[in-house]
Amino acid sequence: MQATSKLHQLGQSLWLDNITRDMLNNGTLQRYINDLSVTGLTSNPTIFDQAIRKSTEYDADIAAKAPSARSKEDLFFALALADLTRAADLFQPAFKRTDGVDGWVSLEVSPLLVHDTGRTLAAARDLHKRSGKPNLFIKIPGTKEGLPAIEEAIFAGVPVNVTLLFSREQYLAAADAYLRGVERRVAAGLNPAVASVASLFISRWDVAVKDKAPAALKNRLGVAIGQRTYAAYRMLLDSARMQRLLNEGARPQRLLWASTGTKDPGASDVLYIEALAAPYTVNTMPEGTLKAFADHGNAGAPMSWDVGECESLLADFARAGIDDGVLAARLQDEGAESFTKSWTELMDCIEGKSTAIRKAS
Repeated sequence: MQATSKLHQLGQSLWLDNITRDMLNNGTLQRYINDLSVTGLTSNPTIFDQAIRKSTEYDADIAAKAPSARSKEDLFFALALADLTRAADLFQPAFKRTDGVDGWVSLEVSPLLVHDTGRTLAAARDLHKRSGKPNLFIKIPGTKEGLPAIEEAIFAGVPVNVTLLFSREQYLAAADAYLRGVERRVAAGLNPAVASVASLFISRWDVAVKDKAPAALKNRLGVAIGQRTYAAYRMLLDSARMQRLLNEGARPQRLLWASTGTKDPGASDVLYIEALAAPYTVNTMPEGTLKAFADHGNAGAPMSWDVGECESLLADFARAGIDDGVLAARLQDEGAESFTKSWTELMDCIEGKSTAIRKAS
């Protein structure tokens, strides 16, 4: 049995962290669904920037939509929604078979709104409505300003992928925002089954300490943070608060592993996939990582959620002068800045293509 099938049978959802119009048109995404057990996908500004910049598949759409678009941002979302609604249709069988647990695609609100709660909420509601698809998550960052927007979006019935989480504490804050939204729906007599995932970024931890950690700790911090967060996730699932909401018909917010492509060329290219195998979680993988795992990965025993193991390792990092609390805050800030930079580059790409197409017509 293929490694991807074994991982899926272990209880983890395999999502693709990529989307291009080419892979929709040439059947690649459908093949990943059929052959590699892929049951969802995620996107971000960098992914769309690369997709649009490197392909002519979007040119006709840009030419048709640019004249009526209110802004570069509006034009981008029209292009992105065209791709993601097609992908959402491909994942409809998984969405239907799992009764909405799986089969999701994700679209991010503008990173420029990362510190604006009100506009983030408005954008989330608008984009979800425009998609017309029940299996489309709106990605909202789990920043201090994003947390109220997450609560309000869930209360409004908008499915949310909470992004830019880097630690157990950030995850728990996002989970609390989600639960508050669900509790408010219960109190208002509304259906509490609004789906959500919480995306914890893994590989950026090891990149951040690659020149600081002792050799024995190399490429081990991201997994340790993941294991610590997984333990908190499992304890939250078993909590009285969650059990009360489950009794009302709510759905748990699933934990999602993000940034799981190996950045160190000297390490295994499936390092984070094998280490983070865990039931009732999602791993969203770059395309190269997905294919590598299908080729030579090993879906072994599920990851332990014994906190003693990870806390001992994290204590070693602390003794090496690495404060994971301070670093988590820095990584979240840097992640928000990186997404903003990618967004600016994406808008420049959209404008450049629009101008070139207009001049050529």
